[in-house]
Parts: sequence; C-alpha cells; structure tokens
Amino acid sequence: MKHQSQQKKGRLASRKYLSADPLFEGLHKDFLGVSDYREGNPEISMADALMSGFAVFSLKDPSLLAFDKRRQAAENLESIYHVESIPCDSQMRTILDEVDPVEIRPAYKNIFSKLQRGKALERLAFFQGCYLLSLDGTGYFSSKKIFSDNCLQKVNN
Repeated sequence: MKHQSQQKKGRLASRKYLSADPLFEGLHKDFLGVSDYREGNPEISMADALMSGFAVFSLKDPSLLAFDKRRQAAENLESIYHVESIPCDSQMRTILDEVDPVEIRPAYKNIFSKLQRGKALERLAFFQGCYLLSLDGTGYFSSKKIFSDNCLQKVNN
C-alpha cells in the first residue's frame, strides 16, 4: 500500500509543470516575445494585454465589461496571470485587435506540447491519434458590431 501511494505521489510531483501556475507563467513568458506594433512607450505591455485576454476566457467572464469589473480585484489577476497593468475593456480590444495570430502560435504550441509530453491529452485521443478538444473560445464571445481583419468571422448559410 505504501509503495502504491509513493508511486502516485511521484507521478503527481513529476506533473506539477502541468498545473495552472507553471502553465500560466510559461504563457506569460511566451507573450513577452510577441511584437508590439504600437509606437512610443505604451502604458499597457503587450504581454499584459495578451494575458488579460487569456484571463477573460479562462475565467469565463460573460463579457469584457464583466472582466473590467474584475479589475478591481487586481491582485488576483496579478498573482495568477502575472499581469502588472490590466487594460480596461476598450484598451484590450484596441491592443489585441491588431495582434497577428501567427505571433501567438508559439505560445499555443508550447502549452500543447507540454500537455502531450505529460500525457494529459491521452484520454482525449479520438480518431487515428487525433485529439477531440476545443480551445479557441469561438462562439463564446461574438459581436456583430466589433470586428477586425484578424477576427474569425462566423457565417451562417
């Protein structure tokens, strides 16, 4: 019995890198490498804007305005998401609308590869070794008024 519990404890310890804290920290580091297209010395860093956008989805806020209200509890966003300056909803839209999606692909790939190496995705294997999962949040937030060329466009036929 003791041996089984030690084995289980060892597996858990070796997979701590798959918990939210190290994954969010890695995501923040990846976002530090995203180019900032804005001129001058912006008040909100690109990494902070991207992490705030990620926080909106991971916290499942129903809107950017709801997330904006959460800014008042900023210490949680700072400690969990590593955000120093939290953009308001309009700042976040303005900053993130112009980010080239290709720039954030490495962050996605890094998290995905960690989950694969840690075998966290094995139970999601569906057909011919492919995974069945939805990670992009499409359909969760949509607007008929706010859009950019970088946004996914939903077309109903």
